Amino acid sequence: MSPDLSIGPDGAVFLDRDGVINENAYVNRPEDLVLIPGSAEAIARLNQAGIRVFVVTNQGGIAMGHLTEDALAEIHEHLQGLLAKHSAHADGIEYCPHMPNAKVDAYRKTCPSRKPGTGMLERIRDEHDVDLAASILVGDATTDILAGERAGSRTILVRTGFGGEDGKAEVTPTAEAADLAAAVGSILTA
Repeated sequence: MSPDLSIGPDGAVFLDRDGVINENAYVNRPEDLVLIPGSAEAIARLNQAGIRVFVVTNQGGIAMGHLTEDALAEIHEHLQGLLAKHSAHADGIEYCPHMPNAKVDAYRKTCPSRKPGTGMLERIRDEHDVDLAASILVGDATTDILAGERAGSRTILVRTGFGGEDGKAEVTPTAEAADLAAAVGSILTA
């Protein structure tokens, strides 16, 4: 029996960014962000189905001094522009700039928003009236999947990016997919 991947009426799809939407690389400038083939079209399919899409991304590069929050805002504006070329959009983008071992003092802390923490998902729940149990988180890292599990959402591990090989947590995703396009196909046919 295949797992239930349907999205409830108040649900949403949460997407990790690097390794799910765009290539898993250091993205410190807008031009560093390269979409994974088919990812924008997959988001457009969710948009057309009336399913809300939120990006939830750890951005430790800020904590390590590789980029600023203003630079990240430019990167996310660029991402929305790339998505718009495919009639797609994210309904919101949440990020966590903190790390316990940060080089930038202002960002050195253990933060409940940094995945596998659930803070970003809870903020979206509260600000956008999202039912986490009716939602799905799609990620490429075990920390993404663990965050989704802890928030009470179902999860899909994609084989792009880390493909679950980051070795940071023991997890059992609700389902697995080759990439975001395949994950969205499973969600929309559920």
